[in-house]
Order: sequence, then C-alpha cells, then structure tokens
Amino acid sequence: MGSGGGVMTGRLDAAGTDAVNQNVQGLMGFLREYPPFNLMEPPQVRRLVERMRLRFYEAGQEIASPGDGPAGAWYLIRQGAVEGRRPRAQAWPGADAEGSVAGADDSFTLGPADAFPMAALLEDRPTRTRYRALQDTFCLQMDRADFIEILEQSEPFRAFALRGASSLLGRLHQRTRQEAAAVQGEGYVFDQPLASIMARDPVTCTPGLPLSQAVRRMHERRVGSIVVTDEGLRPVGIFTLRDLRREVAGAAIRLDAPIETVMTRAPMGLPPDATAFEALLLMARHRIGHLCVVQAGALAGVVSERDLFALQRVGIVHLARAMRQAEDTEALRALRVDLSRTVAGMLAHGVDALQVLRLIAQMNDHATHRVIELALRDLGDPGVPFSWLAFGSEGRREQTLLTDQDNGMLFQATSDAEARDGREALRPLAEEINRMLDRCGLPLCRGNVMAGNPALRLSAQEWERWFAEIIRQPTPEHILQAVICFDLRLLWGQDNGFGALSRFLLDQVADNPQFQRVLAETALRNQPPSGGLFEIAGGAWRTGAEGFDLKTQALTPFVDAARVLALSSGIAETSTAGRLRALAGRGVLSARDADAYVESYRYLQLLRLRRHQAQIHAGEAASNRIQAGSLNTLDRRILREALRQAADLQKLLRYSYRL
Repeated sequence: MGSGGGVMTGRLDAAGTDAVNQNVQGLMGFLREYPPFNLMEPPQVRRLVERMRLRFYEAGQEIASPGDGPAGAWYLIRQGAVEGRRPRAQAWPGADAEGSVAGADDSFTLGPADAFPMAALLEDRPTRTRYRALQDTFCLQMDRADFIEILEQSEPFRAFALRGASSLLGRLHQRTRQEAAAVQGEGYVFDQPLASIMARDPVTCTPGLPLSQAVRRMHERRVGSIVVTDEGLRPVGIFTLRDLRREVAGAAIRLDAPIETVMTRAPMGLPPDATAFEALLLMARHRIGHLCVVQAGALAGVVSERDLFALQRVGIVHLARAMRQAEDTEALRALRVDLSRTVAGMLAHGVDALQVLRLIAQMNDHATHRVIELALRDLGDPGVPFSWLAFGSEGRREQTLLTDQDNGMLFQATSDAEARDGREALRPLAEEINRMLDRCGLPLCRGNVMAGNPALRLSAQEWERWFAEIIRQPTPEHILQAVICFDLRLLWGQDNGFGALSRFLLDQVADNPQFQRVLAETALRNQPPSGGLFEIAGGAWRTGAEGFDLKTQALTPFVDAARVLALSSGIAETSTAGRLRALAGRGVLSARDADAYVESYRYLQLLRLRRHQAQIHAGEAASNRIQAGSLNTLDRRILREALRQAADLQKLLRYSYRL
C-alpha cells in the first residue's frame, strides 16, 4: 500500500479540532459537487468523510489487486487518476473452454470522485481488477465495515453502489423534465397506465340499434363515440362523430339503418396496463381519435384523444392527421417545425428518449407517405407497383430532428430487361419524391443512399443479388458503403417481395462467418474515446477544441455492434435496443450486460436530443458535436460510463471474431 497521509477520524485532541473541521468541510464541499454525494443528506456525507483516511500513491504504484484477498477497504479518488485492469472472463463466441480470451483484458481510467472496488466489497470477495495510480494520486480510504454502515444509512449511496451510473439516470430524467417544463409547463406523465385515464362507463350499444338512437345516446352523454359490442361485451365496432360527419357529407345517411352498417369494424384496442404513450403512438399511426381499452376480450373502457390532450399540450394525433392531409411540401415543412415543439413537450413530460425517437420516426413516416401521395398526384401512376424502403436510422426508427434521407425502391420483375424498364419508369417519381422530402425538411443524403439512385431502385431479384454479392465477396470499403442498407424496413406500399428479401438476408448473413468478420471489422472503425476517455488533469475533462461527435463516437458503436451480432444470430429486429434485448434472449449477451448497453444507449440519445433542442431554441444549426467539459458533473459521470459500455461492446466484437 502507499505511504499514509493524515488520519481523519474525528477523535483528535481539542487543539486540532478547528483544523480537522476545516479539512472535513473542504472534503464535504468537494464530494457534494459529484453524484451520488450531492443527493445524500449533509450529515451522511460528513459521517462518510469522518470515516476516511487520506492516502498518497506514486505514479505506477499498485493500490488494490486480486492477490490482496477479500477487499477490506473502499477507495475514493481525491486527486489524480487510477487505471483499472482485469482479464475478461465471459462466455463469448470465440472464447476458449474456460470462457475467457487469452491475452484479453479490460482497462479503464478513473478520476476525481470515482470509487472502487464496489462489487468486491458488496460480495466480500477479492477484487477481480488490478488498480494502480496513473500519476501521483491521493485517495480517500474507508474500511469495509464503515462502508457497509454508510451503505445501510443512505439510499442514494446504496443505489449507486448497487447499480452504478445507471442509478443516476432517473435523477437525470427528472432534471430534464424540470428544465423542459420550465418552458413547456407542467403536464401529463406519459407512462401513466390507461386504467387511470379511461372512461370506465363508456357508451355502448348492440349492432342492431338504429343510427338515430345511437347518436341520441352520444348526445345525451356528451361523448364523441359509441362502442358496438356483442353479447359478451366484446367490441365489434365503434362509431364516432367523425364517422357521423362522413355519413352526412356522403348524403346517403339513413337514420333508421342499424349502426353496424356504418360503424368502423374491429376497433383498435389496448389493455388497461398499456401506457398513455402507447395509446398516443397507436392513435398517431392510424390517425384515430378513440381507442377501446380491452381486458380479457371484454370492453373495460374508452380513451379518447381529448382525454389524453386535456392533460397535456402535445397534439401528436393532430400533428399526424395534419401531415397526412397536407396539400404541399411547404405545409409539411411547417408541420415538422411543430414536431420540434412536440419533442420539447415530450421531454418536459418525461417521455423516454427511445420513445421520442420512435415518435419522430413515426411523424417522418407520415410525411413520407404524404409526399409519395402528392408526387403520384402530380406525376401520375408510373405503371409499376412499388414499395418504398427505409434504411439506416429511419429503418431502425431511431431518427432525431437532425436527420437526412436513406431510402430505396423495390418492385417485381420477371427478367433483367423488365427490371431495367421498371427502374427507368420509376426514375422520375423517385427523383421527385427525394426532392419533395428535401423541401419539407428531410435533406438529401450526401452519400446518395436514395431511391433516386438507380443502384437503390431494384427489383426483388436484383436486391437479393446485390446483397448476396456483398455477402459472398465482402470488402471493408464495399460494406462501408452498403451497411446502412442492412437496417431496412418497408415504409410504404405492398410487400412486393420484401418479406422474402428480409428472410433471405438473415439466412445469408447467418451462414457466412467470413462476412460477419468483415462486418465486425467495419463496425470497429468508429471508436468511442477509450482508455483515457477524456484526459483527466486536475479534475478537468478535455476533449479538444472540437469536442467529440455524439453520433459517430458514442452512438454508432452501439448501433454497429448490435447490427453485427443480431444479423449473425438471425434476429429480424432492426432497432438497436430491440436487437440488444433479443441477443440477451438468445444467450449471446447476459441480461445484465444487455440492460447496461440499452441504458447507456438511451442516455446518449437523451443527451443528443437535449443538445439538438438547445441548439434549435438558440436559433443555431443542430450539431452532434459536444464538449464534455461543458457538461455538469452528473452528465459527465454517466457519459463516461456510457462510453465505457460502448467500448465494452466493441471488445465483444473483437473477441468474437479474433480481431
């Protein structure tokens, strides 16, 4: 162990009381700048400090190691930097019979206010990590017995010790809500279950009730819908004021007709434990204003758009409807400005970052649907039935407000000549759709990954040949250009062979280890700041004058690694979080690791959304670059943990494919 410093136990003589108190107060002030200590009660922080001893370690000196036996002390860095290094022991693909990879280990850097070894102390075992000072370092040391006592007394300290940086995410989301709500106003919590919102005594009727009586019931109860049920109270249809307006406008209304002749059959429904956000998404996707709440097949209640929006200010369904009815690209562009305000409102109401991304993608889907309809109206039917494909972040439903186009076209052809003719027939329409999307705020792709590019306007057989060629003869350069197309989704149109293409792609990748290896090599091109992560000098974090790119250096490592592992495992899911969870279900990842990766990815997306919102609010161009030194201590701590998780996931790729 290193040479000792001053012992601070509070049991000193009266002559040194003032000096000790001054030192204790200084250390308390230092700790309360960092989470979780800033969440602890001041007396708890004082007790923690008073149980500590200050120790000095020279650069290169070992502080704790597996050979020391069961961990007997907890260390917190006061000044300097410490490297942690341990062998990787996990049953990964490519591991030996013992479940470890020869010569491979994890290393990470800890700085001021970081502590170690948490897990070893909690489990009363030797640490699996070797800790050494990277530079002259001062650590605050506390015996295990005192550590356990503080653990039992302080809930924030206990949560952090048990769950690490992920325990701070709730606090971060709370602060994000508070900051956004200062502008947006307090309102509705999106994770509230429908059971707490729904009308529990909905207006119902049988299929044979005359329309006039059904409308009278709606009027008497002052509601906008009536649910048509069978003998078992199972909803078979729904009739709304919107349906009534449609019937009146059609001038063929018969008030004595049974309601089953005019109702909307098979109404949309969700269970009572579904969240308000799920209801909002379903309403937005289908542009409807009422949902049945169904339990065990029977009607339990009804939730309307008004029920949801009376409690908050985010008009998601209204926005979706407006997009699908827009008359031109200028109207769509204005509505996408409204989408920015909607996103701000959702953050204010505490919506999960990954749900916000899904919402943005859903709205962009609506905009794309409308653009295709407008282009067909202006140019006419090209005579070739086609499907519109989404790639990249759009294919994964992970778009932010800073996004561009990644799309293609799929159609059927029985020969190469017919495919050439179809490709040319679709060219004017594809180019016009790309131009219109650009005008409404979805910029052209600088890499030309768009349907206007003839290489991405292919028949089903050509798409299969294109993917097969890449998989059979993979080169890093070829894959780097095409990898975005491996996150594909049918966005508009009939199937036209899309389902068969997706299955073909999964089968081809799963059967080709060489392609998987090259795909993994390509995924490792975007590295998170690792090892030193950020240079820690006197507690200051520096990432250079330009900062670092949240997309390429933080989010892309998760996206690319999840893609490789999911495709190799035959997983059809395209979203990054969905892929990681599916990999845990297949046993490729442990549930604990998958949760850590998803939480880290969620935090990075939240940080990116907050960054974009702040820039838009300030009238600046949205950018993915960020200066870590400009972040507060809570963000910095979670950011560093998230980037460590990204590096950890990339190590899995290296070990799996011997890279």
